Amino acid sequence: MSVQKVLDTIKEKGIEWVDFRFTDIGGKSHHLSVPAVEVEAETFETGVAFDGSSITGFRGIEESDMVMMPDTDSAFVDPFTAHPTLVLLCDIYTPDGVRYDRDPRSIAVKAEEYLKTTGLGTDAYFAPESEFFIFDDVRYESGMNKSFYEVDSEEAAWNTGRKEEGGNLAFKTGVKGGYFPVAPTDTQQDIRSEMCRLLQEAGLRIERHHHEVATAGQGEINFRFSTLTKTADNLQKYKYIVQNVARQYGKVATFMPKPLFGDNGSGMHVHQSIFNDGNPLFYEKGAYANLSQMAIYYIGGILHHAPSLIALTNPSTNSFKRLVPGYEAPVNLVFSKGNRSAAVRIPIAAVTPKGCRIEFRTPDSTANPYLAFAAMLLAGLDGIKNKIDPTALGYGPLDKNIYELSDEEKKEIRSVPGSLEEALDALEANHSFLTESGVFTEDFIANFIELKRAEAKAVAIRVHPHEYSLYFGV
Repeated sequence: MSVQKVLDTIKEKGIEWVDFRFTDIGGKSHHLSVPAVEVEAETFETGVAFDGSSITGFRGIEESDMVMMPDTDSAFVDPFTAHPTLVLLCDIYTPDGVRYDRDPRSIAVKAEEYLKTTGLGTDAYFAPESEFFIFDDVRYESGMNKSFYEVDSEEAAWNTGRKEEGGNLAFKTGVKGGYFPVAPTDTQQDIRSEMCRLLQEAGLRIERHHHEVATAGQGEINFRFSTLTKTADNLQKYKYIVQNVARQYGKVATFMPKPLFGDNGSGMHVHQSIFNDGNPLFYEKGAYANLSQMAIYYIGGILHHAPSLIALTNPSTNSFKRLVPGYEAPVNLVFSKGNRSAAVRIPIAAVTPKGCRIEFRTPDSTANPYLAFAAMLLAGLDGIKNKIDPTALGYGPLDKNIYELSDEEKKEIRSVPGSLEEALDALEANHSFLTESGVFTEDFIANFIELKRAEAKAVAIRVHPHEYSLYFGV
């Protein structure tokens, strides 16, 4: 979309406010609204100023001036505002016109630019499957003398015996029983359909939606793949619309990986492939899973760098409550065709040459999509450039249910890090595949590790309620 098209849209749709948004290092969106009458062609050349010192992990107060530069192709009309508002996603620049090296979206853009310079391909395509829960009530507190959380859902397994005004209407979703029953067990068909309608209006191509495996309102909406930065933009729109539609229905949506104990968590399986001027490069008919040698090396890069990569694809302490065996969690660093217990799966059902892709199943939606997608691409490209053969390194293929293997067989399989701290240690020790290209800087990696270690420490030093069950009577 051209600048003139954006200005025409403002007039045609009676837009009153233009909302300039960017994403911080942790993946949260921030915004600043400008009266539409003040937005001119010059705005897209000069950008919009803001205080970077108030954003965690950005700049100090002595160098706080920063500039948002809007991307006209990201424009969409906000469906939730009473006053007509047009949203524009932005890259961050310093006042002297230099792209800010801690801006996640700029890192994604640089990753795409780097791919072109390698001569390996022209476009990297990504498609995330981002799961979420829709709850009816969420309460939590963490203080000096108390700590608790409690969530509730009208379709939760624990509510089969609850007395409600007007009676309990039954049809609750059992533990691991949510994939994917019809109504009345699935109470959220209309909510997801409304989410999809607004996502389509925002420019996303919706492929399907359904209830997911867990009890208590777990769902998933799949949208069409696109190029790296565009897909990250779409995921930010996706989370915004999902959370606000839930709120309109008097409910709350969360992308937290493991909000419930004892049932499946929410992952973000990421499908990815490389094309060259419209030609798919991951397909080779008759080879293992119809994968080209380039795709195999790409998988090698993902699995070889997975311990450090996971610091960016699963960057929360809660991520590692999901990454435990037994809940379809892909903790095993192997690849396989069609096998959902492997970290890397190659879809084989109804796949065309252009649809041939690899699926990294470990990530979750606490990841900043701009950082996670860029890091995955760089890991894969490193595998291609250095011909990292995953089979030679013991990463498979393994076309068996890993959870049914003997203990001796399981010993041969490497696993993901067991905690955020372990993943950060791995990132600290191995990140040259991210920085050699100039896509990530040493400063960014050090800053990211510092921010995430602070989060890990904040959780580690707090008393856990279950410790009272274990130790109070000692």
